Amino acid sequence: MSLRPWRRAAVTAALVLITPVALADPALADPTNNSPAKLTKAVTLNGVLGHLRAFQAISDTHGDRAAGRPGFRASVDYVVDKLRRAGYQPTVQEFEFAYLEDNSALERLSPTPKHYRQNLDFVRNAFTPTFLGEATGTLYPVDVVLPPGAVPNTSTSGCEAADFAGFPAGGIALIQRGSCNFSLKALNAQAAGAAGVVFFNEGQPGRTDIIFTIGDTPGLAIPVVAATFAVGAELAVGNPIVKVKVDFFEDTRTAWNVFAESEKGNPNNVVMAGAHLDSVQNGPGINDNGTGSATVLEVAIQMSKVKPNSKVRFAWWGAEEDGLLGSDHYVATLPQAERDKIALYLNFDMVGSPNYFFGIYDGDNSGGTAPPDFIPPGSAQIEDVFEKFYAGRGQPMDDTPFDGRSDYGPFIAVGIPAGGLFTGAEGVKTADQATRYGGVAGAAYDPCYHQPCDSFTPVADGADAALYAQLDAAYDLRGNLNAHALDVNADAIATAVITFAFDTSAVNGVRAPGKSHGAPKSASAKAAA
Repeated sequence: MSLRPWRRAAVTAALVLITPVALADPALADPTNNSPAKLTKAVTLNGVLGHLRAFQAISDTHGDRAAGRPGFRASVDYVVDKLRRAGYQPTVQEFEFAYLEDNSALERLSPTPKHYRQNLDFVRNAFTPTFLGEATGTLYPVDVVLPPGAVPNTSTSGCEAADFAGFPAGGIALIQRGSCNFSLKALNAQAAGAAGVVFFNEGQPGRTDIIFTIGDTPGLAIPVVAATFAVGAELAVGNPIVKVKVDFFEDTRTAWNVFAESEKGNPNNVVMAGAHLDSVQNGPGINDNGTGSATVLEVAIQMSKVKPNSKVRFAWWGAEEDGLLGSDHYVATLPQAERDKIALYLNFDMVGSPNYFFGIYDGDNSGGTAPPDFIPPGSAQIEDVFEKFYAGRGQPMDDTPFDGRSDYGPFIAVGIPAGGLFTGAEGVKTADQATRYGGVAGAAYDPCYHQPCDSFTPVADGADAALYAQLDAAYDLRGNLNAHALDVNADAIATAVITFAFDTSAVNGVRAPGKSHGAPKSASAKAAA
């Protein structure tokens, strides 16, 4: 593991972003912020929002905060600067990763313009070779079966040259999944004169999501993308004019993880709390994951003078959006002796979604979504702390699957107990949740998930104006953030960190000497007292 003090890049833009924010620095942390009551009072919504506005300013300058791009470097500079001002000696861990910049597109140009979302509504093809190019034309369904048949492979769309009889040269072919290889379908379309292809899933249960097209396509010379069943069914009506573009670039680039540790505490019993610092490309990532990064940063600042029983290590991960790369690199390069010192890891990825629910990682697997032996022992006790917090605040709560699909994944893979919070992404709020949490049933928890509108100005950045008017009427929104959810979760995060900073016995049986200063004790700690 290569950790070193951080030297701010000699980039004027990064310095400009940091300097104004310094004027609004909070007062120095109080050394008595050593209980949930005191720390939650110190960790304020305004403090968290201040960091989020700084992240927005970084994105406004650089276009986004994605790993491998200038906005991520500026985000690292910002976090390091704030940590130093709070009295920490932050370190960074550098790592290289496979950078991919994908500007592929699927758009309906008429009759009603619509921009489809990459990685949510469609993806580019992964054929060998993959043709890079763009085509615009009228879309023509090719022997599609709508509504879909009762069983998979009912559709033979595009499998035979005869399916393209009378296909207009220069048109875009809409081809359904089923029966034969995607590569054959694409080459048949090209031979029939198609200028591009839009694949879509077949539509039966389990065959509705984005499809990934692979295979050998010798001589392919037209752009090809693949969409969900819903997108395909929508485009199959009325012969719209569409644009299909395949455009991507690959490189090896550098990203960084940032760390800050408490000065005091048992170094052989480490409590970690982290969040990923990067956004997706072409967006500021204010909810995903500005909220987690900003809240962990504010908790760290307000705990900087606290003397916990256990060493507390805060982390901001790089390249999570590229596949948990920063956290995976950290865990993979950490010697086993150092892994053994980590009592638990707390992860916070999206904690202020505009149409929120209060999701707790299901550490006891009460929802039955995790396979046997997947969840490390001790994780259920972490979940208990969050459940008690929400219950104490009179707030509803839900389990969210303990599936390792955020930066806690590499930790649980080596047996380290974990837990965390989540307020929802592209999933849809149920009627029951709308009754308990308010908001809009049938709409995504975060309608701007992985989009440019994950910002402080979502409607101006492309969000559905009518939906956000509904959400704004139901809630106190701050751009693409729910102020209530973020405020409550900032306190939940502070409570969990300070609780485990003084007592991890419920999780790993270790209780460092010293007083808990009001932090809730586990049953085992009380018995030992």
